[in-house]
Amino acid sequence: MKKRILFVMNNLTCGGAEKSLISLLQSIDYSLFEVDLLLFRQEGIFMNLLPEQVNLLDEPVEYQYFDMSIKSALLACMKQGNFKLAWARLLAGYIFKTEPNVARCEQRVWKYSSRSLKKLTKEYDAAIGYLEKKPIYFVTDKVMAKKKLGFIHTDYDKMGMDPVIDNKHFEQLDHIVSVSEQSVDVLMNRFPTFKHKVELMYNIVSSAAVTDMASVGKTIEKSEITLTSVGRLIHIKGFNMAVEACEMLIREGYKVKWYVVGEGEERNRLEKFIHDKRLEGRFILTGLQENPYPYMKQCDIYVHTSLFEGRPLTITEAKVLHKPIVSTNFESVYDQLTHERNGIIVERDSESIFKGIKRLIDDVALRQQFVERLKQEQSGTEDEIQKLYQWIS
Repeated sequence: MKKRILFVMNNLTCGGAEKSLISLLQSIDYSLFEVDLLLFRQEGIFMNLLPEQVNLLDEPVEYQYFDMSIKSALLACMKQGNFKLAWARLLAGYIFKTEPNVARCEQRVWKYSSRSLKKLTKEYDAAIGYLEKKPIYFVTDKVMAKKKLGFIHTDYDKMGMDPVIDNKHFEQLDHIVSVSEQSVDVLMNRFPTFKHKVELMYNIVSSAAVTDMASVGKTIEKSEITLTSVGRLIHIKGFNMAVEACEMLIREGYKVKWYVVGEGEERNRLEKFIHDKRLEGRFILTGLQENPYPYMKQCDIYVHTSLFEGRPLTITEAKVLHKPIVSTNFESVYDQLTHERNGIIVERDSESIFKGIKRLIDDVALRQQFVERLKQEQSGTEDEIQKLYQWIS
């Protein structure tokens, strides 16, 4: 008899965790498992990549009131005569307005937004909240399951989350899973009581799938040097530093085109910054791309400019495609790169990023050394699925 598994996720918009979930779902042995997926919002560029064997549960309709303006939400609740939910939305609105930390805001709002969510009637062998905060809270509060797992995809402390709120939820989990050695260490230090529950599971990357997808789709215009970065257009990805580094390269006479694949809340600010620096046509925001791999395959150098990360999936994918890499210096980057051996690690400022790229542009032999070493590495992580099988057995 197949084991019944539930995955819970916010949505399937662009992002490392969302892409990782798709890779995981594409790797599961469906002869052994019956898989349900609950998304708070059924949206995102990865929706059409869901395996046909995955049963997508109905979107929780009333949760939408916590994703719209407070005025619209209150009017809708009042029309339905749902005064309790209207009151909960009003209290949540106060938190939205007064809590400056986005992650902590989501934690605190759960107390009220959860009132819009019914408990699932189906019982599972395992339920997995595949992202910190809301997906984990749903699993602990709204699901009956023999085993419960929660995934943390980032550096817990850097997000500024409230461990007191998470403590009561983590207590109900059988395993707390993170995606890098550094993130695991942070969790063990932050939650010593649950140290025995903390596990490591790398994001699943299929070398064959990445290579195949990189060979189809868009052909990008080649200049003398092509740079690519992939990530959400949000502050922690450091793309403002990338724009400044690009300006320095152009000023030094390098003919470069820098493609940034992704979308996010910083687009308007970045577009203005690009315009102010007169980099239109040089620093290019491509928007969301269901298949970013042609941009990665066709670049000369892959550049990662984050301020902090869990374990960046895009670096793994760039390694699969044997791309020379320049990355900023954050704790978990050392899980994937060795400075001067298979990439260059630079400080988190625009001048250091500029100097790292300049060095690789000028030193063609070093770039080729990195390529040859990457060809010798085993970058795919398909076997990580075995850890999940063990935890839910």
